Amino acid sequence: MYEASFLGLNPDLILSSVESIGYIPTGRCVALNSVENRVFDIEIDGGERIIVKFYRPNRWTKLQIQEEHDFLYELKEADIPVLAPISDKQGNSLHESQGLTFAIWPLRTGRIIEELSESDLPQLGRLISRIHLVGKSKKTKHRSSLSIADYAEKALNLILAGGWITNSHLMDRYKKAAYFAFDRFETISKAKQIPFHRIHGDCHKGNLIRSEDGFSILDFDDFLEGPIVQDFWMLLPFGESRSENDRELFFEGYREFSEFSKGWLDLIEPLRAIRYVYYASWIAKRWEDPSFQNLFPHFGTDEYWSKETMDLELMAKGFQRESEEESPVSKTLEKEEELSNKDFFWDWEN
Repeated sequence: MYEASFLGLNPDLILSSVESIGYIPTGRCVALNSVENRVFDIEIDGGERIIVKFYRPNRWTKLQIQEEHDFLYELKEADIPVLAPISDKQGNSLHESQGLTFAIWPLRTGRIIEELSESDLPQLGRLISRIHLVGKSKKTKHRSSLSIADYAEKALNLILAGGWITNSHLMDRYKKAAYFAFDRFETISKAKQIPFHRIHGDCHKGNLIRSEDGFSILDFDDFLEGPIVQDFWMLLPFGESRSENDRELFFEGYREFSEFSKGWLDLIEPLRAIRYVYYASWIAKRWEDPSFQNLFPHFGTDEYWSKETMDLELMAKGFQRESEEESPVSKTLEKEEELSNKDFFWDWEN
């Protein structure tokens, strides 16, 4: 029922939800680009515009969403430019309408960041560093952690148990490559003593806007407790000719508020591999939502899993070269042959 009402959100339900908490909408309702949740730009009496965000059912509990809101209030209290939800007179930031949980946010205008200039990077480093400074001040109570058990293995198990990879040989290879990445994550995290605490969790340029006041960081929907490196690798350039210089400029600003060691960046490749698995499981969990089938038409095909597997194995071979001691998984990966037609067609004879 709740899932159906979420997928079938219409202007009447949206506007009546806004009215239920004391706003007077004019009728202007514009859907914004959001796949996971449903987000709308609403005009209210007097010409002011607000943002209403309906949370996808069964992803987060109310306690988990509230913990995200509380973290945003902490950051705002520290004068960090984030977008925090609007509380009502009773101090509530979460509301409910016909079984759907929603929140009201201020409209923040600005420009999406396409490219980061050299002058942007120290400023951005300071911003992320200040978020991490607040993040390490306390532990989460209800949010998940970016750990192998809570994050990576759950994602992998969902894929394997769901029968998404129908070729058993391919599934075995996918699983081995994934577990090799998980092993490297654990090894590097412990060896480098990488800090784990509250982080943004999905820090990329799409969640940054720039206004006259500078950068603001948006969308803490994936907020969790995890390694601070997670907030670097999707944001900074790696493998490009200017990447080393750009990273130095970023961390020059970052070090003004928080410690940083270059060795922590060794965790980036395992995090990238884990992201592959997590992203695939995220799509799988949402597959009954027609918007996901339209956005990811090739998901679940043999070609899709072939590419995902080969990408994971390529990363695993890179880990193997970096590792001083080979694990049993790495030896198995080294022996595997390249995928061919016989892996996808059981009656293939040539």
